[in-house]
Parts: sequence; structure tokens; C-alpha cells
Amino acid sequence: MKDNLYKLSLIENELKKRKNEDNLAQYNKEKVHLKQMAFHKCLKKNRWVFGGNRSGKTECGAVETVWLARGIHPFRENKKDISCWVVSLTRQVQRDVAQAKILHYLRKDQILNIVMSSGRQDSADNGIIDFITVRNELGGEGRIGFKSCDQGREKFQGSSLDFVWFDEEPPLDIYSECRMRVLDRCGCIFGTMTPLKGLTWVYNDIYLNEKHDPEIWYEQMEWADNPYLNKNEIEAMSARLSEEELDARRYGKFIQYGGMVYPEFDENINVIDPFDVPFDWQCNIAIDPGLNNYTSVHWYAVDFDGNIYVVAEYYDRGKSVEQHVQSIKEICKRLNWHTCHNGMIEALIDSAANQHTLAGVKSVAELFYDNGVLVNTKVNKDVFTGINRVKSYLRNAEGKSRLFIFRNCPNMIREIKGYYWGNDDSPVKKDDHAMDELRYFIMSRPENIEKIQKNDVQKHKERLIKQIKHKNFM
Repeated sequence: MKDNLYKLSLIENELKKRKNEDNLAQYNKEKVHLKQMAFHKCLKKNRWVFGGNRSGKTECGAVETVWLARGIHPFRENKKDISCWVVSLTRQVQRDVAQAKILHYLRKDQILNIVMSSGRQDSADNGIIDFITVRNELGGEGRIGFKSCDQGREKFQGSSLDFVWFDEEPPLDIYSECRMRVLDRCGCIFGTMTPLKGLTWVYNDIYLNEKHDPEIWYEQMEWADNPYLNKNEIEAMSARLSEEELDARRYGKFIQYGGMVYPEFDENINVIDPFDVPFDWQCNIAIDPGLNNYTSVHWYAVDFDGNIYVVAEYYDRGKSVEQHVQSIKEICKRLNWHTCHNGMIEALIDSAANQHTLAGVKSVAELFYDNGVLVNTKVNKDVFTGINRVKSYLRNAEGKSRLFIFRNCPNMIREIKGYYWGNDDSPVKKDDHAMDELRYFIMSRPENIEKIQKNDVQKHKERLIKQIKHKNFM
């Protein structure tokens, strides 16, 4: 009887010990914050967290890895046998950060085997792990392999994987190789990083590409999102950092020392949901033509107070002028866009369209005309004046916005977010097709007129509104 009670006591103590060591359960019930949960719930195949130091980004990456490997993910379809990689920048960073976090969220009874690259088998905390095999709750096994970018691309070839977690930003060639590793299993990729390297491939391919690629998703985390950081320490550390460092290390923002051309742009203000634009607001179309480069076309409307709306977008390359025009006509038909007296579509276009094609027969402007678009090449291409005019529409001296971009124009939104000054005091000449034709249109507007002339219907409507207000007041 005493022996049985003693054994029962040992079992109870072991269960209590395991419960106390179950950091994964504590994370799920107590530690996870809202933006971490948004990451876990997202079902897209290419997810990223851009977070400041200590914002909780690595925690959610490690938890996501353990959930998937053990077949217990609360928001995704689980698999019985899982193979994955955890990718760090160096072996030392692997040992001190990602590897330590994975071990933190695994109980000892959940680990089937640990194979070391270096260090003792019974001291995984101090050595460098090659891979861990864990118990999968569906009856299989989960194999978590560890890789480091300093091994080189060749070490990332050959395997077939269910997912890859990048702890901090990898080189592009390793990222590309890892995408191939998850292809045949329809797997996923996720990364957690503090963007300290500036405007790298991650900025262009992930941050700017989220709305263009339906499988890309990102979240930005900052210190204030982590409720377990001391507020006084946050403010003290913030005071010691430069503005650029603060953006990256606290807010998880990408930084460029040249700065954005349009820092006035606020996606929460200048990007709006589409609505039916009144016919009287229709103003003009602007085109930045390209052959190998993109042809960027946007439809612009102006309300009776002079506010500009970018209401539709066409953005494509590798097509003939005839093909571009066919797409432009289809959008015009959908928008019920006005035409000139002979039924042609009117548009502003880069003056370079007057140059003749390589065949030397007709200019680009003439080709557009032949296909039904009457283009006006007399646009003001003064870059600095144009930029200042755009700035004044994004945010005027009174802090008001007069430029609004419909959410269904993702390429213009992407370009304006990625439009940066270069080293020669000029904007970087890259991915700026929509930025060029935005300037053409805004420079075509009257400079000193805040409100445009209203038609008789609008004037009558305003008189009725004033009469109603006057009667209510009386």
C-alpha cells in the first residue's frame, strides 16, 4: 500500500513538474499578444513579422514552429509527419536565439531525439543542434532541422520540406532556395526579423509586394505591442536612439538614410475604399508608356472641392500598344469614362512618346492615336516642382489631404511607399512608372485654384441644402 502511494506521489510530482515546464501552454493562455495571434491565425503561405527588438517576434516564430512540428496548430490543418528548417544568420546566433527558443517551448517528454552538430549530446543548451525529432500528436514525428546562412546556399539544396522559419533576414539566394524546398509539399515560409539592413530584397519583394501577391502577408510589431516590457525602460531606451534606429529597433520599420520622397503619405488617410465616382468628377487619364518596362495607366477624378481621386489602374508590360489600348478601353467601358467628340479616349502621356520606334515608322504617341487614344504629350516633366505639388496634395500647409488613392490601385500604393531619394539628390530611378504619371496629372491642374467651377446642378443642390439648414435653425 505504501509503495503504491509512493509511486502515485512520484507520478503527481512529475505531472506538476511537466505542467510548470509547459511554456507552450503558458504562451497560449497568458503570454501571446494580439499581433502575435494575428500572425498565428494568418493562413497565407508567405508570412513575415517585421518587429523591433524585444517586440515578441522570435517568440511567435518559435511557437509556430513547435505547433506545426508537433501537429497541434490551433488554426491550420495539421500533418502527421513534418520536416522543417529553422534558419539563422550564423551558428552562434542559432544556439543563442532560435535554438534556445525552440527548446524553451518543448517539454522533455515531447523530444524523441536530438542530434548535435557540435557539443555534447546531453548538453543541447550549450552546443549547436543539427536536428530535433519531436513527438507528433497525430501519431507521427516532427523533424526540426537547423541551418545557418553562413553555411552557404549549397547546404540548402536537395531537401523536401513542409515549412521554413527564417529568424532574421536571410540572403536572397538562400530565401529563393528555401522556397524551392517547400514547393512539392505545398508548404509555407515565415520570417521574423528586425529590418536593420535598409531597403533590401525583403523590402521590395515582401513589404512592397503584399497587396500584389495574394500569398504574402506581414505584420509590424513594436515595443508597445509587447505588454510585458517595462514602459519606463521603453521610454528611456527610445530617448537614446537616433530617429532611424528608433524606427527599426522599436517600430520594426524599414529605414533608408536618403529618406522617402513622400513622407507625407499615410496609408490610413490617403488610401480609401473604392466608391462610384460621379460622372462630373471624371477628369483625365495619365500614361507612362513602356516596352520592356511597365506601362502604367491611372484614371483620375476631381471633386468640386479640388480633391483628386485615383480611381482605377492598369499596370502591365511586355505587350504591344494595341494590346495596352485594348485593356485601357475595357476599363473605360467599365467606368463609363467620358470620351472626346469623335469617340476617342483622351490621356496625358510622357513626352518621350513623341520619339519614333526602332522601326522608325511611327512614334508611340501616333501608335496610341491609331488605336483610339488621343494622347497629349505636352506634360510638365519638372521633377522637383512636380514632387512638391504632389506633396501639397498629400498634405497641405493646414495638414489636410487632397489626394486619395483607391485601394484597387496596388501598384501606385506600392510605388509611393517605395519611392526614395538617391545619393545624387534625385529620386531613385526604379519602380517609378506610376510616380511619373501621377506628377504629369497633378502638374496639369491649376496651381492656385482650390475649388473648381461647379455646374448648375451642383449649385442648385447646395442652395437647397442651405435653405433646409436655415429652416431648421429658425
